Amino acid sequence: MKHTILKTATIAAITMAFGAEAMATEWNVSVWGKRRAFTEHVERLAELVSEKTNGEFTMNISYGGLSKNKENLDGISIGAFEMAQFCAGYHADKNPSITVLELPFLGVQDLRQEIEVSQAVYAHPAVAADLARWNATLLMPSPLPQYNIVGKGDAPRTLGDYEGMTVRATGGVGRAMGAVGAVPTSMSATEVRQAMDSGVVKTVAFAPHAHMSYGTIENATWWTTNLNPGTVNCPVVVNTDALNDLSDSEREALLGSVDEALDYYVEFYDNKTMSAWGPALDDRGIERITYSDEELAAFREAVAGPAAAAWIKDMNGRGLPAQELYDLVIDTLAD
Repeated sequence: MKHTILKTATIAAITMAFGAEAMATEWNVSVWGKRRAFTEHVERLAELVSEKTNGEFTMNISYGGLSKNKENLDGISIGAFEMAQFCAGYHADKNPSITVLELPFLGVQDLRQEIEVSQAVYAHPAVAADLARWNATLLMPSPLPQYNIVGKGDAPRTLGDYEGMTVRATGGVGRAMGAVGAVPTSMSATEVRQAMDSGVVKTVAFAPHAHMSYGTIENATWWTTNLNPGTVNCPVVVNTDALNDLSDSEREALLGSVDEALDYYVEFYDNKTMSAWGPALDDRGIERITYSDEELAAFREAVAGPAAAAWIKDMNGRGLPAQELYDLVIDTLAD
């Protein structure tokens, strides 16, 4: 009898242990490259969610081990992983609605404003429906400062000097550079250093953290300080089915941690990344190229209006409320 009671108690304990393990939620998260400023909000989100759920909801963040960066949205659509980061310009046809955020010369002033305008667009019903085609729910942006360019060889001291110059640039930044005669080339960030070393591209448009992370400054000779043609929009999305399968407390832990994760990201970028950027240029003897206000005004005038008009016409043809989305961006930035 005593042995029977002990055996029963042991089975009950094992059952409870397996039950507790089964209740734990584990998500796989697909990003790329290496840990850097661009992924700090994802890392912080994972920490916060784990803390708030006492380790019952965890995230395994994989840097390139789950998918190629240009295939992350596809992976989300089939449930290959539960969360991923991607950039709209990598596959504009798959996420046309959010490419409004990549139009050149929108006038975004800082990372906080980039977050505000991104979240406004993400909340629009047409945008939600666009991403729903991929079984994806937009969770948070990856705010980036305005892009600028590093290159090697003769520095373009006027905008006319970009004529015929190959430049790695995607989305609206690529269209802007094409407007001054450059030859924009789209490739993933992980391919850029090799392309630059081999001469496939002579210049690269990135935010500062990416120039440091991907080594484009290692053999560069110049950097533009104020070209600021635009930036890319790189959301973090979750698989909608996985989101719906969360318990109420898990969902609250996830969604309720977004703002704190973004705050951490901005602080990290402003205080750590940018404080390292100037010394990185100085240590390598990289010349800073600054354009006149007159040249920049002419650049904006030549690019911004026509790019917006072309985008609106194209997106209207796809059945999107293009003017409404563009106006949402402009009105949000004006507030």
